[in-house]
Amino acid sequence: MNYAETLHWMFNQLPMYQNQGATAYKKDLTNTLILSEYLGNPERKIKTIHVAGTNGKGSTSHLLASVLQEAGYKVGLYTSPHLKDYRERIKINGENISEDFVCDFINEHKSFFEQHQLSFFEMTVGLAFDYFAKEDIDIAIIEVGMGGRLDSTNIITPLVSVITNIGLDHTQFLGDTLPLIAAEKAGIIKENIPVVIGEYTAETKPVFIEKAQNESTQIYFASELIDETFPSVLLGDYQVHNKKTVLQTIKILQEVSDFKITEENCRNGFLNVIKNTHLQGRWQVLQENPKVICDTAHNKDGLKIVLNQLQKEEFSKLHIVLGVVNDKDLSEILPLFPKNANYYFSKPNIPRGLDAAVLQKVALEFGLIGEVYNSVRNAYEKALQVASSGDLIYIGGSTFVVAEIL
Repeated sequence: MNYAETLHWMFNQLPMYQNQGATAYKKDLTNTLILSEYLGNPERKIKTIHVAGTNGKGSTSHLLASVLQEAGYKVGLYTSPHLKDYRERIKINGENISEDFVCDFINEHKSFFEQHQLSFFEMTVGLAFDYFAKEDIDIAIIEVGMGGRLDSTNIITPLVSVITNIGLDHTQFLGDTLPLIAAEKAGIIKENIPVVIGEYTAETKPVFIEKAQNESTQIYFASELIDETFPSVLLGDYQVHNKKTVLQTIKILQEVSDFKITEENCRNGFLNVIKNTHLQGRWQVLQENPKVICDTAHNKDGLKIVLNQLQKEEFSKLHIVLGVVNDKDLSEILPLFPKNANYYFSKPNIPRGLDAAVLQKVALEFGLIGEVYNSVRNAYEKALQVASSGDLIYIGGSTFVVAEIL
């Protein structure tokens, strides 16, 4: 199979949460462990940092990778989901895994995947670990896909574990309270492996402390330990928390390993994160006059911060290109959006995308008024057509909406 055929097989033949939602979610690590043993346990051959959290884990992972790259290390980066190309999920020093490696890996092991009915995510995690081991990287930043305890990435023994924050998201899988979700995320905390917590609440802090005590490990609350950060090319207000988390993680990494990272490496890593890792979609300004901003925030906690920041911008009129997935709790997120904006409702081009007419109908109940468009691209083009030079266009609601514009 060529690259296009390989991706088609991966996306369509096997379960994939990105497309299907709940039916793709697996509740144990059995398959991942079977795959790891079959591949020769590649995750044991690499040094790692494990990053979980409801929001901010993508930015945190990319910032960590950038700092380590500035320090001269060969850095693997595993994240999800991708925006444009599947290969964005697996990078070394900012360069995507090659199409040939993806094709060869799938073609070589296809019968094994079919025999064991491995999910899309399980295969991809195996591919990442295999690639990083064969490329002899110095360290890999491994982002959790969802949750932590039962996530396929949770077979690694990292140098440091990181949990950015806890919010109400994926409640159908992880629990419907902050302590329950925190317990799932805390599943990445391992015996004698230090853990850095980015943000916490009165409800989640005791969960983290108890888990760390049970695992006889040190726990560090970055928000309490780091007073100042460095400037970054990532402009969202929420990046302040992520930068503190990264600085605390780098500090601990140097204490538990022989990695050498200077303050200058940290400064340059923050400033060069987009150049070093090609991160996109975080408070990304696409143009001026009219100003266009896109952001992948898609749950209550993330959107609250982003939409507050949006109100700090200067504009004559606000235009919002909005789309969501069909398992999103609209009663949680729609009240956050401003009523004094023109809305352009659209459906992300994935099976999980919510019909734009349904979104429009529910949005109207919250005083959000706008028209329906048959694609995200058409919605965006209409907003550009209508907006004057002093207006602001915001694109968001879903990672997949942003992906279609980028």
